[in-house]
This record gives sequence, C-alpha cells and structure tokens, in this order.
Amino acid sequence: MELKFVDPRALKGNPDKARRSKSSPQADALLLATIRAVGIVQPPVVAPEPNSGNGFVIDAGHRRVKQAIAAGLEEIAVLVIERAEDGGAMRSLAETLAHEQLNPVDQWRAIERLVALGWTEEAIAVALARKLRLLANVLPAMLDQMAKGDMPNESQLRTIASASLDDQKEVWKKHKPSKADPQVSWWSVAQGLQKTRMYPRDASFGDELAQAYGIAWVEDLFAPADQDSRYTTDVEAFLGAQQEWMTQNLPKKGVITETNNWGQPELPKKAERVYGKPGKSDHTALYLDREGKVQTVHFRMPEAKKPKKGEQPAG
Repeated sequence: MELKFVDPRALKGNPDKARRSKSSPQADALLLATIRAVGIVQPPVVAPEPNSGNGFVIDAGHRRVKQAIAAGLEEIAVLVIERAEDGGAMRSLAETLAHEQLNPVDQWRAIERLVALGWTEEAIAVALARKLRLLANVLPAMLDQMAKGDMPNESQLRTIASASLDDQKEVWKKHKPSKADPQVSWWSVAQGLQKTRMYPRDASFGDELAQAYGIAWVEDLFAPADQDSRYTTDVEAFLGAQQEWMTQNLPKKGVITETNNWGQPELPKKAERVYGKPGKSDHTALYLDREGKVQTVHFRMPEAKKPKKGEQPAG
C-alpha cells in the first residue's frame, strides 16, 4: 500500500462499485461541508488501471472523490493498493456498507455481482455478516422503482418475492407508476400476489406423505433465520395429506369430523364435550381447523338406558 497525491479529476470510477442509486442529498451536503472544513479525513483507496493503463481506478471512496471535486480541491491523498482479482467488488461493497447504508436493491445487486465473480454465498456471509440476496426473486422493473426510495414494507416485500416472475409481471402491468401517480401502491401489488400459505410447522404428516401428495416446500427468504420458514401454496395437497394422516392415526373410539360455521367441531348428536382428562369410555374427534392444523377434542356419549323390568331391550 502506498500513499500518493493526485488530482481527483484524474481518477476513474470503478464499474463494479456497490452503490448504484444516489446517496441522500443530506449525506452529500454533510460530506462536502466536512471536506471544506478539514479536508478528506480518510483517503480514498485506488488501484492501478487494468490492462497496463497509466491511471488509477477508485476502489473505495467514490463519494469522497466526488465531493472533493465539488469543494474545488486540486489534489487529494489516495492509498494505492494492488488490484484485486474481483476488481475490488467485495472491498467496495464492504467499504460502502461501513459508511452510508446502501439501500436494499443496491446491496442485492452488489452481492449478485460478487456471485458472478466467483464468490460463494457462504464467503459473502462471512465477509459481510448480513442476510443475502433477499431481493433475488423480485421483478427488475420493481427493483428499479424500489431503488428510487419507493420501498414496500417487509411483509409486502416477502409476498412479492415469493411470487413467480410471470405473476409479478402481470400484477406490475396493473399497478406500475405513471406520470400522474409516480408512487406505487405496494399494498395493491402485494394483494394481487397474495396466496394462501400452508406451513410444515402446522403439518401433522411427515416427509413420506408430503412426497406422496407432491408437496414441495418453498423457502421464505425474508423470514427470520431462527424459524422454519418453508411453505407451500398447494392448499388442496396439504389438506389431503392432513386428512390421510388423521385416517392413519385415528385412535380407538375415534372419529374424523368437520367444523361448523364458527370453526367448532361438529360432534355427534347428544355428545357432551369433555374439557378435562378423558375417561376410558370417552371418544376422540379429530378435525382440521381454519388454518389446516389437526386438532383433537374428546366427547362423551350418554349411557344407554337400561330397560325396566318386563320391557324388551330396544332393537
């Protein structure tokens, strides 16, 4: 590493820089004021121009160079380093994240660039300690809109990213911004892509029945890392597997029942629901609640009346 003094106007931008969207005017104004007052505190990092060029390419510090030019500085200090194999893409991303926070779209695009340059997600995770590629399934046109600062909330973003690109295209045609209304109604976009999700954490069946019913679990990239975020939108298959599990695991004196309009299990006529510990003579009912979970209730049937003396038993 070598310290040099150069004309900031002679430095060339890095095509692999992490930040693509403009930083906020407030952040730029603050940086410009700082440079005018005390100069550049941390010298930008540059690397020799590739292909035997005579100049230098900015590896880290594009905003500092830009504001130094705006401040009218004729010469600034830079740190010259050897050019990295990835063109400095990782260093640029890490350095930028350490200063003003990248918006989510720029961060994802920078990570995609690193993957294309041969970085693995594991290596990037170690380097950045951040959850990766959250926006990989979002339509590029939506990404461009988000990069302008028009972002959906986390719940809406999860719904959008979980939908297929074809579905996203169809919904985007209806809700993309116009000159009259430049802001996107992300709520409407998410609603158009909303599908009922069924989760393995709510399933009583295991892998064997899941495979038999053709259930393929999809990972929710936006869910917290400490929970099972898999899901399926094939509601019919999920409920079918739940029904078969109930049939296979029906206890003695057990029945499978439906629910009424209030979501309560339909018990046989004259049945008395047991809320405490069931007795040996009590019955069990299995049913699916409104979320598709298997629920269990116990009930008791009235004892058959003993015939009086001289009466014949019924039947």
